[in-house]
Amino acid sequence: MSINVARGQTDAIIDEIKKSLASYESDHPRARIDLYRQNSASVRVRIIDPDFAGMSRSERNNYVWNCFDDLTEDAQADISMLVLLTPPEVKKDFANLEFEDPVPSTL
Repeated sequence: MSINVARGQTDAIIDEIKKSLASYESDHPRARIDLYRQNSASVRVRIIDPDFAGMSRSERNNYVWNCFDDLTEDAQADISMLVLLTPPEVKKDFANLEFEDPVPSTL
């Protein structure tokens, strides 16, 4: 699968985050990766990956944040939401609603 910009325009920070997730994508070909800019200071990232099964939320978070080690401070600071789910968790997870039906930003 490809890394999908779920809504809106891409920009330099989005492109930088996409580039940093390319290694994750190549190591996890069954993963679905979506991201979008919520507002001028916020990028949201969602990864749906069956390989998360059996991992705690903190293990998933630590694993994925390793991909962001090469990001600039500005790009890291813009990641305001990181949603890491297995496919069965998608319909049950409240944070996933922000990807399916986001609340408009007031910024």
